[in-house]
Amino acid sequence: MKHYQSVILLIALITACGPSKTKEEQLPKLPKDGIAQYYDNSLKPFYHGVASGDPLTDKVIIWTRVTPEDSLKAIEVDWEISTDEQFKNIVNSGKVSTSPVDDYTVKIDADKLLPDTKYFYRFKALEAVSPIGRTNTAPESMVDSLKFAVVSCSNYEWGYFNAYKKLAERNDIDAVLHLGDYIYEYGAGGYGDTTLNRIHIPGHEIISLEDYRLRYSQYRLDPDLRAAHQNHPFITIWDDHEIANNSYTEGAQNHQPDEGPYAERREAARKAYYEWLPVRPSNHLYRNFKYGELAELIMLDERLEARTAPVDSVMDPTFEDENRAMLGTTQMQWFEDRLKTTNAQWKVVGNQVIYSYLNWGRPTFNINLDSWDGYPVEQKKIAEFIKSNEIENVVFVTGDTHSAFAFEVTVNPFSDYDPISGQGAFAVE
Repeated sequence: MKHYQSVILLIALITACGPSKTKEEQLPKLPKDGIAQYYDNSLKPFYHGVASGDPLTDKVIIWTRVTPEDSLKAIEVDWEISTDEQFKNIVNSGKVSTSPVDDYTVKIDADKLLPDTKYFYRFKALEAVSPIGRTNTAPESMVDSLKFAVVSCSNYEWGYFNAYKKLAERNDIDAVLHLGDYIYEYGAGGYGDTTLNRIHIPGHEIISLEDYRLRYSQYRLDPDLRAAHQNHPFITIWDDHEIANNSYTEGAQNHQPDEGPYAERREAARKAYYEWLPVRPSNHLYRNFKYGELAELIMLDERLEARTAPVDSVMDPTFEDENRAMLGTTQMQWFEDRLKTTNAQWKVVGNQVIYSYLNWGRPTFNINLDSWDGYPVEQKKIAEFIKSNEIENVVFVTGDTHSAFAFEVTVNPFSDYDPISGQGAFAVE
């Protein structure tokens, strides 16, 4: 692979990696029971801090949540973004309103910004000022290098968020790429280590909109995650646990008939995700980010956009059916177009589940039909597209597996790949 300037990936392993009960038009009860113990009163009413994300050359999403003592129909919020931490040079500002409809979250697409520039931002509401956030825009032309932090699988019950703390302390990161499983849906003790005294709230498996909102609230009160968001822009994509384990468009392994219609659970999870994450509102979550001529980041949605039901075995007669999809026709065409037309030296693919072949025939790492190995038609289509178009410098960055791997990518390492020379590999992961 040819390379000139560098893209550095900081891999941070975070862990071993029904309808809403309350109608939106009614004022909900604030989730004080169990959650209030995590409030840092010095941050009142901005207990969840601030966040930024989806940086472009001229704009960036900035986010906060205002938590009133009692339910209010609406809260007026002022926002400011500046080139200096003292806010002497405010380049944009405004006023918005938030309400229970958005779970009192605030999301601004702050524009009128310059490329490759550091900015500071803050919010004001209920006679208080939020913590000051730090963010940056993407470069427009060639830069010498980029640094992305790569994280995934942040299970609150499984361990402390030390990796987030270490990322927050750095000042050389262009963006944090969260590749999915930002939260976990299980009830208390369902999938974690309860001896750590980090117990999921609510205590039951989350299903409703109220449940998902409360779980995001708990995660975002963690001081290390809060600090990482405050100091760096995030670029996020969901995997399965933002909805339910091994989810796809029409169902999930961890969704049972007595938990209500899956479609309602899926939409509740989707709404809470867009409320609580600093992502740009859109009809689909797959999207791309250009970092000048050095790199283009291509974030895929391998869960809710088009994924069809998994098979139970490679012996299933539909295993290689062309109608089975991970990305689907529309997203696949978009993905191919981004790979072929970008002028960026590096193509960095934000990928939720392992793309590389991983059927080693061992109990620990046998074929995983929830990964790309379970969707061989599209897996091979991507490989053939990259090879036939001679697309160089493709890097898959992947979450999901709670393990660390590095691959030279080939769909069949036993027939078209030389492990000594690397001949036959068409990407790295």
